[in-house]
Amino acid sequence: MSAPTLAAPAHVRGDGLLTTGEAARMLGVSRQHVVDLTARGDLPFESVGTHRRVRLSDVERLRYGTTRMAADQRRSLRLAHAVAGKLVQDPEGVLAVARTNLGQMQSRHTRGRTASWLQQWQDLLAGPVDELLEVLTSPSPRARELRQNSPFAGVLSEDERAAVLRSAR
Repeated sequence: MSAPTLAAPAHVRGDGLLTTGEAARMLGVSRQHVVDLTARGDLPFESVGTHRRVRLSDVERLRYGTTRMAADQRRSLRLAHAVAGKLVQDPEGVLAVARTNLGQMQSRHTRGRTASWLQQWQDLLAGPVDELLEVLTSPSPRARELRQNSPFAGVLSEDERAAVLRSAR
């Protein structure tokens, strides 16, 4: 068994489809094991021609094994919803803050898992706002992990942040 990769392949956006080989690399298992998981019904798949493709969210569900959120993850999701509201109101302003923060974070974290998550944020910030909103408001394991390294510090005022955290109790 090889070490799992931490991020989805760069070409996969949102809840895109992965090849069984890509899913295997993410899970740190053989491609045949992924095929076996699909054959047993443990991993849903779609057929594209004669090939099996699996959804990123299904691979993440397998990798992280739980859909329950911890208290800090629920607070993070609430804060991300508030940031999403700001993003809808002022996309250019919020994206400018996030890009500045992201650049600073990337200069401090050039390697490892954090660097991988920051690269995903960079891709999201360069893409459509709707995909960014989806990650901000999603309870998926991938979104939870991304929010742990959020570049949106400073988007909410201290009063707004405190109000969100009070409402999350």
